[in-house]
Amino acid sequence: MCTRVGVMGMPGSSMRAEDSRVTSCLKCPPSIFPSLQPFRLSAPPTLFPPNKLQVSYPLIQAAWTRRASGQPPARKNKKSWGQRVEKYMKPFILDISISRRYLHAKVVHRVTGKTVAVATTNARDLRNSLPSLVDSNACKVVANLLAERAKAADVFAVIYEPRKHEKLEGRLALILDTFLSNDIVLVNS
Repeated sequence: MCTRVGVMGMPGSSMRAEDSRVTSCLKCPPSIFPSLQPFRLSAPPTLFPPNKLQVSYPLIQAAWTRRASGQPPARKNKKSWGQRVEKYMKPFILDISISRRYLHAKVVHRVTGKTVAVATTNARDLRNSLPSLVDSNACKVVANLLAERAKAADVFAVIYEPRKHEKLEGRLALILDTFLSNDIVLVNS
């Protein structure tokens, strides 16, 4: 029997043996009072390797290691209202690519990135029917074909943003003029 038993755990108290079980101290051997052992939260031995420096509370350890550094993440530059809304107000963009061998033109939805209409001289039907794949006749054919396909997809207004160092002259201007002559509006960006 433990000598540290008493009222509120005070030694020398006059209590009966039956009542002494209720107020036992925590330093008693666990074999005497197996149901009154303190609750200990520990991880199963398979989750964490034994380490003396490791805390045996896995929930608290997860909370400690949740954030790598104590500093908040850096704020990104915030776009203005006009910059955020513009792509929804003017959703379709015209993309024209001219190489030495082929002409490529397509209409793309800016928000989703899906291609709505495409025309290229590299297509099988145009490649076999046109004598030259990059001359002015090929530019007109590609622009007319793209305008038809864009109308079929219910696109009647597009934006064209020229690339860096790109001038609106020659074959590029011819494609744009022919495309716009098919009742499609070019919206200023």
